[in-house]
Amino acid sequence: MTEAPRFAIREIELYERPVVLRIPFRFGNATLTHCPQAFVRARIELADGKGAWGAAAEMLAPKWFDKNPALTNDENFEQLRDVLRMTRDAYLGDATLASAFDHFARHHEGHLRATAAKGYNALLAGYGPALVDRALLDALCRSTATSFNAAMRANLPGIGGRNGSIDASVASVASVAPAQFAAFDFDRMLQSLQPLPAIDARHTVGMLDAITAADLTSPARDGLPETLEQVIAVYGNRYFKLKVGGQLAADLARLEAIAAVLDRAAEPYWVTLDGNEQYASADAVTELTSSVKRNPKLARLWGSTLFIEQPIARSVALDTNLAGADLGKPAIIDESDGTLDAFERARARGYAGVSSKTCKGLYKSILNAARCAAWNSADGVVRYFMSGEDLTTQPGLSVQQDLALVALLGIAHVERNGHHYVNGMAAQALAEQDAFLSAHPDLYERSHGAVRLKIRRGRIDLRSLACAGYASAATPDFSAMTVIEHNR
Repeated sequence: MTEAPRFAIREIELYERPVVLRIPFRFGNATLTHCPQAFVRARIELADGKGAWGAAAEMLAPKWFDKNPALTNDENFEQLRDVLRMTRDAYLGDATLASAFDHFARHHEGHLRATAAKGYNALLAGYGPALVDRALLDALCRSTATSFNAAMRANLPGIGGRNGSIDASVASVASVAPAQFAAFDFDRMLQSLQPLPAIDARHTVGMLDAITAADLTSPARDGLPETLEQVIAVYGNRYFKLKVGGQLAADLARLEAIAAVLDRAAEPYWVTLDGNEQYASADAVTELTSSVKRNPKLARLWGSTLFIEQPIARSVALDTNLAGADLGKPAIIDESDGTLDAFERARARGYAGVSSKTCKGLYKSILNAARCAAWNSADGVVRYFMSGEDLTTQPGLSVQQDLALVALLGIAHVERNGHHYVNGMAAQALAEQDAFLSAHPDLYERSHGAVRLKIRRGRIDLRSLACAGYASAATPDFSAMTVIEHNR
């Protein structure tokens, strides 16, 4: 690898715009009907004076980063705005020329301390750097006319410090990549990645979602799929993420209703079970899985189950040992993945996997992928893995950057739910919709009056994401957004 380009950060702008859901989305104890989407726009300047703007986007999702029931959704939104402001101020307060990865690394510990002082947990704190780091990488790719895939495979961000392996003498890098990576060759790992040209969409079946037409109580009547039956008929999904709520009888009855629909398919299907922190203990999760295994109506569904996602509340999950629990399927962490060492701690407690989400941080996903590679190599068997999960990513920058990351990591299916719960780009001006459709005709289509994600036989074509920049050849209309103001 040639030395990673170093640059200074000259400007960071923060914006948001509203998003209204066409169907309420229930996850855990929260029901989402509307939510702002945040945008970060950043300008960098390389050592030779050249530079470019880059951008990133993500929902300001309530009741996920901080599930404190005493907080309102509006208070959750403001928490997320605040960590964005804090990240902007920290990054702009350092004019040092540095690689993209080192800009992240040098601010990591200070940002955690500053946010903790305000009572913010690590998952919430990570939201700010997650967006700013992506905007910086987008700017770096644009300034060098490089695609995201090419930039990552060449380690253009400089992950791992000097020579692609952690140099413990570089304090800022060592703080985010501990001694276990001292001899790890990030250059070699990144060069070995083979980005997928297409990926399967894993459809989310939320707790309020209708399974059949008989379950519809307040239909949207917009011509788009609403029930699980309709989703399968229109999109052809073969992968599904099923939410379970911690109430055994109700969970089993709902899984039976879902299985009655999925089992009609002659072809194989696959599911994951998302506990959304609704179980208090390993015993409670074991009771669920044992009941599913014993239920003849769920035999095919259980045989098609790939893993169980974050069943235990984050407050106790990494203190709960799953190693001795007979779950019958591997378990992964999601909400517990707040700190950069969370996956390492989870592994010691019997977890086999961790989710990749761009809202948790691009570099966190890369470091966790490195852990999987190292652990599997040492064990001589593929035991540890990463999954791709959604946080209602919206069409445009958000969904494209997330898809590009999971495709780069070789994750063959990813939870996608933003296209189902939100009416595509219907709220955006026609010019912005046309720009994204023209730039990415394999990824989008126009139907029912708006540009939206295109899914054929359950798959999403990603080939057009191999463009200069971080997976987008179009830009949103920032002039139509609301500026996220500085703290007063």
